[in-house]
Amino acid sequence: MKKINYILLPVLMFSIYSCKEAEEDPEEPQAKSNEIIISSAQFESSGMELGTLETLEFPQIVRTTGEIDVPPENRAVINAFVGGYIKRNPLLVGDAVKKGQALVTLENPEYITMQQEYLEVTEQLRYLKSEFERQETLFEEKVTSEKKFLQAESEYRRNLAMYNGFRQKLRMLNIDPAAVEQGRITSEITIYAPISGNITAVDVSKGMFVSPEDRIMEIVQKDHMHLELIAFEKDVMQLKKGQEIIFRTPEAVSNSFPAEVYLVGTVIDRETRTITIHGHLPDSVVDGFTVGMFVEAGIITSKTEQQALPEEAVISQEGFSYVLQLEREEGGDYIFKKKEVVTSGTYNGYKAIGNAADFEAGARFLTRGSFRLIGE
Repeated sequence: MKKINYILLPVLMFSIYSCKEAEEDPEEPQAKSNEIIISSAQFESSGMELGTLETLEFPQIVRTTGEIDVPPENRAVINAFVGGYIKRNPLLVGDAVKKGQALVTLENPEYITMQQEYLEVTEQLRYLKSEFERQETLFEEKVTSEKKFLQAESEYRRNLAMYNGFRQKLRMLNIDPAAVEQGRITSEITIYAPISGNITAVDVSKGMFVSPEDRIMEIVQKDHMHLELIAFEKDVMQLKKGQEIIFRTPEAVSNSFPAEVYLVGTVIDRETRTITIHGHLPDSVVDGFTVGMFVEAGIITSKTEQQALPEEAVISQEGFSYVLQLEREEGGDYIFKKKEVVTSGTYNGYKAIGNAADFEAGARFLTRGSFRLIGE
């Protein structure tokens, strides 16, 4: 008997020790029969929160991509009508310019030749005009033949056309024909800004030769900045003027910005099966963007009221979604049950609960701190 008692004593002591180890840890939630029990101390120290289903508007959204752009009249590509060498180019990308401001100066001996030709045509015109008027008088007095009169008139008209053409060319080069007629000939021309805006590209440097087809620089005016979006053919019937747009840029992915559908294209691109959407930006956000920025946008086509919970309250696990519903409060403890939910959309930090009717009115849920509990 003594031997048996000596054997039972350590077994009994081990059993008592094991029971103590199995006692609940006051710092850990306890689970029992699909219930999760959280003490008030755990609830408060973990910053947990309770909430109820909220009725919110959830939009139906058409997803699109595109870029920030301006109308064609707000973009100017600067070229030279006649080629030349860059003599002065004081502007840099980002500089603001006013309409009529000097942008770049070119130099070329050809400019001198054009002015000389203009002077020659001008002098010849004076002679031919005088001769035409003389022949006209003689013809009226029947002193000269009609043939000579018509010949003088033809030469005068042809020379007048050349004269007017040279004058127009000089004006296009910003050379004053009146100054040339007074003998002031220049080897330089200056190109002026056709619009106000900012320099967005400079493609030349001092001493470079540019031909008429070369781009010297580009000016963009931010007035009427807009979104140029691309939507797929399947979504066309849902889109119309006045719909709200929410868009983001890669440079500010955490922020969203508003816009509005202004025009919906009327022609489907045959290759891509897409359509262009023109969206207006409010003046309050224009200054924060640059033309050419890529955007991801959602066009809100309609809104429906749905019951919802904060995204943090809904945890996805193996293809299913769950929430923790508060069953009761007992002895200072919060007792939750894990319930499956069906989500039908996410918007602005909330998830729509498709099976909200399965819960009683006023049911409370753990809206903050669910991830750790459900994950366990």
